Amino acid sequence: MDGSQRPVGHIEEVHGPVVVIACEALPPLRQALCAHLDHETYLFEVHQHLDGRHLRAITLHRSAGLSRGMPVFDTGAPLHVPVSPDCLGRLLNIFGEPLDGGPPLPRQAFRNVHERPMPLFEACGTGEVLQTGIKVIDLLCPFVKGGKTGLFGGAGVGKTVLIMEFMHAVAALHKGVSVFAGVGERIREGHELWHAIKDAGVLPQTLMLFGQMDESPGVRFRVGLSALSYAEYLRDSLHKEVLFVMDNIFRFVQAGSEVSSLLGRMPATVGYQPTLTTEVAEMEDRILSSRRGAITSVQAVYVPADDMTDPAVNTILSHLDTRVILSRSQAGKGIYPAVDPLQSSSKMMDRHTLGERHHGIAEGVREQLARYQELEDIITMLGVEELSLADQQTVKRARKLQRYLTQPFWATAAHTGMAGVSVPLEKTLADCEAFLLGRHDELPEEQCYMRGALEAAP
Repeated sequence: MDGSQRPVGHIEEVHGPVVVIACEALPPLRQALCAHLDHETYLFEVHQHLDGRHLRAITLHRSAGLSRGMPVFDTGAPLHVPVSPDCLGRLLNIFGEPLDGGPPLPRQAFRNVHERPMPLFEACGTGEVLQTGIKVIDLLCPFVKGGKTGLFGGAGVGKTVLIMEFMHAVAALHKGVSVFAGVGERIREGHELWHAIKDAGVLPQTLMLFGQMDESPGVRFRVGLSALSYAEYLRDSLHKEVLFVMDNIFRFVQAGSEVSSLLGRMPATVGYQPTLTTEVAEMEDRILSSRRGAITSVQAVYVPADDMTDPAVNTILSHLDTRVILSRSQAGKGIYPAVDPLQSSSKMMDRHTLGERHHGIAEGVREQLARYQELEDIITMLGVEELSLADQQTVKRARKLQRYLTQPFWATAAHTGMAGVSVPLEKTLADCEAFLLGRHDELPEEQCYMRGALEAAP
């Protein structure tokens, strides 16, 4: 930015991250403006036109040092990020600047973070299962290639480990790449995740962007769009599978709520911003696949007070194809991944998409596990001996299935000493069918726990 150019206006008011700027001619909405202070450039994004001469902008840096009368310059473009094939293996911020101590990305090609979704005639529909090699996911809540998956779970139930396993599957099984957007991450969490991904050997096929918890709400609000711009670039330039991971999309909604309040908008349902539906749709509708490549999205979703009827959670749910719910009770029993097999679901769970065999086996497994859950109270009070012989057999098979649907992960191999395994869907189906038909009734439960396919049994 040439500091000698003529300013377009000056700062009149500073209210935290919101700045009121007086201009001779108003720049368009979403335009990036800048100010200079002590050899640093402060960026603003135009959010509101107040009248013919004043606008409100959100600062994308800290606001310390900003003062009334400070000249403001027009960058001539909306917020954009430098794109390059060298971006893989890097850790960047919202502006595409390095956070990993490495060299800056070459500034030859740029991508606007507010890119329009591709035209409908170019987009490809979904309908193909994207295998992950994780038994419980592929069997009961399959991923849609080019679709959107929500990962619902609290702290400590294995959300991050599962996300890393998805990244590993995309790199190893599909030779694809991953883009990770850390929205409102704590610095400690981001640091641990970066090292964990490096240790799992997935970093060379991964790009990570962070908008941290201590940064401006404008940064947390836009870092998801920055990461999505990189995902679109990798889809269009590499023609590969791209996994777009967002942790946590609820913090994106919270940042939007903060921005909305600061701009003086009247809150809507349960105090959320009136623009909630539009803001979520603006991001979700860009996660599209074309003939050149597919973007498959996994979004971690925090559920406030475990209330699935929360307006933000409902808005996000309306865009998802698959819902994976991680349960604390499963984790407490040592069942990892701690996926709740009865609450998790997918729009792909129909005979036309999965085929008769997969659909039939998945329904059979769900039926056994649901019956076991119904009988658990009776077993606790009276003991399993008081059940009918048919119910006793159901309980035994359900317990084996529950343990069979666990598996060691590549991401945790360094900590557990157990090598990670990836199980093809066909093997999972064959094993579960054998459980349902009673072919493994003599197999001890402990031989089903934390392993891959049963054919590989010693």
